[in-house]
Amino acid sequence: MNAEELVVGTQVRYPRTGTSGKVTRIEQLGGDLFAELDTTELLYRIDQLIPAGTTRVKEEKKVDKDLEQVKSERDFLTTGFQDALAHTDQSCEGGG
Repeated sequence: MNAEELVVGTQVRYPRTGTSGKVTRIEQLGGDLFAELDTTELLYRIDQLIPAGTTRVKEEKKVDKDLEQVKSERDFLTTGFQDALAHTDQSCEGGG
C-alpha cells in the first residue's frame, strides 16, 4: 500500500497474519513508514498492508469451496454410506 493512499481511519489488513483494523496513527521510524492498528495497537509497515475491502473475492471463493464440500459429503451419505451399510451383517462385535 502506498503512503499516499493511507490516512488515519483507513480500514486495512495485514495479510501475513490476517490482522485487520483501522489506522490510528502513521509514524516514520528508521526511514520506513509504519501504521498503528486500533485492534492490536501494534505498528505495521505500510508497504505490507492492503486495503481491507480486497478480501471479499477470497471470501466468495471460500464459500463456493465450502458449498462444494457440503454437496460432496451429502452425496457420500446418500449413496456411499448406504452401500457400506448394505454390505455389513449388522452385528456388533465389541471384542469383549
